[in-house]
Amino acid sequence: MATPRPGSPRRLRRWAPRAALAAVLLTVTTGCKSNAFTRMGMPVPVTKQGQVTLTLWQGSWIAAWTVGIIVWGLIIWAVIFYRKRSDRVPEQVRYNLPIEFLYTIVPFIMVGVLFYFTARDENYVDKLSPHPDVVVNVTGFRWSWEFQYPQYKVPNSEYSDVSELGQMWPGRLPLLEIPTGETVRFNLSSTDVIHSFWVVPFEFKRDVLPDHPNHFQVTPIKTGTFTGRCTELCGLYHSRMLFTLKIVTPQQFRQWITTQQAMQNASGGAQ
Repeated sequence: MATPRPGSPRRLRRWAPRAALAAVLLTVTTGCKSNAFTRMGMPVPVTKQGQVTLTLWQGSWIAAWTVGIIVWGLIIWAVIFYRKRSDRVPEQVRYNLPIEFLYTIVPFIMVGVLFYFTARDENYVDKLSPHPDVVVNVTGFRWSWEFQYPQYKVPNSEYSDVSELGQMWPGRLPLLEIPTGETVRFNLSSTDVIHSFWVVPFEFKRDVLPDHPNHFQVTPIKTGTFTGRCTELCGLYHSRMLFTLKIVTPQQFRQWITTQQAMQNASGGAQ
C-alpha cells in the first residue's frame, strides 16, 4: 500500500477554503453580469403579478441554495477533518437529542415558511378586483381566438362590442391590446375542447374550459409586443393557436379602441 506524502492533508486543508471562496466569487460575479442568472431562467415579467411570481421563484432558489451549501459544507467538513487516520474504531455517539431535535424541527419550519409565501402570493395572483379598468372576454376555439371588449360598444352595429376574431388560416395573428398601469381582467371560455391561455412574460397561464368560465387579472407595467399561445394539446392544428399581445400606454389604448369602433361600425361590425 502506498504511503501518503507528508504534508498532503495540510495542503488540502489550506486549499479547500480557497476553492470554495473562488466558487462563491465566480457565482456572484456571473450573477452581476447576467440578469438572466439572477432570475434563474425566468423571463422578464411585464405585470405586477408576474413580478410576485418571480420573487417567489427567486426566494425558493435562495432557500434551496442555502440548504445545499450548508449540507455540502458539512459533508466536506466531515470528509476533511473526520476521515480515517488509523484502524482504531472511532468514538460512537448516539441519542444526541439536540441534533435530533434540530434535523426534525428545522425542516418542518422551512416547509411551513415556503407554504406561507406560496399561499400568500397565490392569493395575490388569483385576486380579482370588483371593478377592473378593462375587461376582455377571451374565447378559445379550434384553432384560434376571439377577444371582446364588453365595456366598449360599436355604435350603429348589431355587434355591440369591440372585438377581434382570429381565423384558422390567418394572414395575421389576432391582436389582443391592453394598457399599462390598469387592471385588466380576462374572462376565459371555450366553444369546443380544453385550451390554455398563455403569454410567457405574464409568468402565468390558465386553462380555457368549455362550460366552465375561468378568470384572472393582471396589471401590466411594461409596454411591448409579445406572442401568446395555447399550451393545451387541442387537436391537429394546435400549433396554429397563436395571437399577438400588445401592451401600450393608456392613451394609445383609448386611441386604438376608438379606431376599432370606427372600423367595425363602417364594416357593419365584421372584422
